[in-house]
Amino acid sequence: MAKSLKLFLIRHGETVDNVAQLLAGSRDSELTNHGYQQATRLGLHFRSVGLEFTHLFSSHLQRAVKTAVKIREGQLASTDDEIKARGVPEVVQLPLLTEQDLGSLEGKKWTSQPADASGKVADDFVAVETKEAMGERADAFLDEYLMPLVGSSSASTNLIIAIVSHGIFLSTLWKRILRRLPPKSVTLSLDTSTEPRPSLEHLGGWSNTGYLELDLTRTVAEVAQLCEPTLVRPTPSPPVSTVESAISNAANDETLTVTDLPQAVASDAVAVDNLPTVGPISSIASTTNSGMMHGWTTRILTINGKDHLKSLKRTGGGVGSSRHDASQKSIETFFKRRKIE
Repeated sequence: MAKSLKLFLIRHGETVDNVAQLLAGSRDSELTNHGYQQATRLGLHFRSVGLEFTHLFSSHLQRAVKTAVKIREGQLASTDDEIKARGVPEVVQLPLLTEQDLGSLEGKKWTSQPADASGKVADDFVAVETKEAMGERADAFLDEYLMPLVGSSSASTNLIIAIVSHGIFLSTLWKRILRRLPPKSVTLSLDTSTEPRPSLEHLGGWSNTGYLELDLTRTVAEVAQLCEPTLVRPTPSPPVSTVESAISNAANDETLTVTDLPQAVASDAVAVDNLPTVGPISSIASTTNSGMMHGWTTRILTINGKDHLKSLKRTGGGVGSSRHDASQKSIETFFKRRKIE
């Protein structure tokens, strides 16, 4: 059984829809050149602080996959012989980790209203995915992927896991993780407790490539007591908060500006309570009987980590905000080739 777990909940890099302030939930928006640089910086940052990921998970949408791939490439570039010998894990792409499906709101301006002047919703309006359905997807991921690693006798006793996803879904995933942790077992590190926060559930929004870093530990004695696994249904709690609360929290975060808000909270998607919604997916509903993480203590080390973005400037002339094209070579690559020739 794992005795320690470092968990990173990471938002993808900037996308063309983020720049245009368009809603992109299930919509497969592409990274901008600036977003690609953000992801590259993140991978190099993780390598520079000595992180050796044992598992990499991402949403199947390309903005998350490409961000996760840059994290993996940062690991591959390591000069540590032990890392090379052990190998770097592949990115596991999962539809379970995708963003909230916004139905008819996909691709619309994030300030758009679906109703007409009379307040009626069009007959052909496609419903928004419910908060409950997102919560069940989060539970399914935890039950099918995270919990087996934590409880496996064959897995490493020290896990370091990256989960690359989207702003609203990451907030939902964190709340679902929090439900499984023992009461009063979660603390904020000194570095993260300087700013007052309303609750552990509402830690604020995720900037592009921002990350929540969690350090979970379990003693040997606690592991011994858990040799006989017991499944306990998490204690029910109120439904996952809507993105409006996340927007409010992010707006109160002194590290963010008004212009940051669509990116920090996620113009990926917006939960709208008064719209028709799609109910939970029946194939996932049976996964909610999940285990509690008994015996674990958790420290929140970093909230919306952005140290890797210091000194990163957006390329001017509209280039930084343009769609990243992998076939285009950077100016550094051009000069390296000329030197070799």
